[in-house]
Amino acid sequence: MFTIGDFARHGRVSVRMLRHYDATGLLRPAHVDPATGYRYYTAAQLARLNRVIALKDLGFTLQQVQAILDEKVTTEELRAMLRLRRAELEAAMTAAAARLVQVEARLRSIESEGQMPSDDVVLKSLPSVRLAELTGLALDFDTIGPVIQPLYAELFRRMEAAGIAPCGPGVAYYEDAPDGGVVVHAGVEVSAPLGEDDGLRIVDLPPVEQAATIMHRGSMETVLPTVQTLGRWIDANGYRSTGYPREINLECPDDRDAWVTELQEPVDPVDTA
Repeated sequence: MFTIGDFARHGRVSVRMLRHYDATGLLRPAHVDPATGYRYYTAAQLARLNRVIALKDLGFTLQQVQAILDEKVTTEELRAMLRLRRAELEAAMTAAAARLVQVEARLRSIESEGQMPSDDVVLKSLPSVRLAELTGLALDFDTIGPVIQPLYAELFRRMEAAGIAPCGPGVAYYEDAPDGGVVVHAGVEVSAPLGEDDGLRIVDLPPVEQAATIMHRGSMETVLPTVQTLGRWIDANGYRSTGYPREINLECPDDRDAWVTELQEPVDPVDTA
């Protein structure tokens, strides 16, 4: 048997924690000396301790841990629970990391308030472009990333299966959904005939007479300052926006921070009459 100190060292936990687990009934010592009150543990109890710590570190409360262990779940059932919980935590971490990137972009927008870099914006007409595209629905602009990324992966898979090769950059564009949310169009320029097959559409994106355009360098998670620079220019120069900006993916290397994307926002002159 181990003394409580030895058991704590082997289990990589504190003596104080073991005493708390004893008090709550989560992990009782194998033997308590009636004369001294010293607690003793067996090596076999390390298995339960490992389960307690793993479940606790994965976010379960001690009450939940006790309920799980008292139901005598099998090793395979426990492993499946841990895998599921790990996936949930990884998803939460990914979402938190994306949120931090968006917060940083919002801070950069705040820092750039009052600045008006007019040389970054170019006013031009946009020709019609033929796209192969898939569409999806995002709840709002904050959730576009998780929607559009798998859309592009599936788009290129279907294009390859159909023998359709891209002949130009990727083009993403958006529109309001009738029942709320944002319709996400993930497209790429092609020279295939118009048509639709199992959700893969070949469409002509109509020309735009006037668009205010600006280059964004970096991942699309950091696009907010660029979008707001474009918006300030539109307002300051006597135009009004007539729709969501298109996103033209000019350079998309593996390093997302090295992406180059042109934003093309359709505009009309403000009627001052």
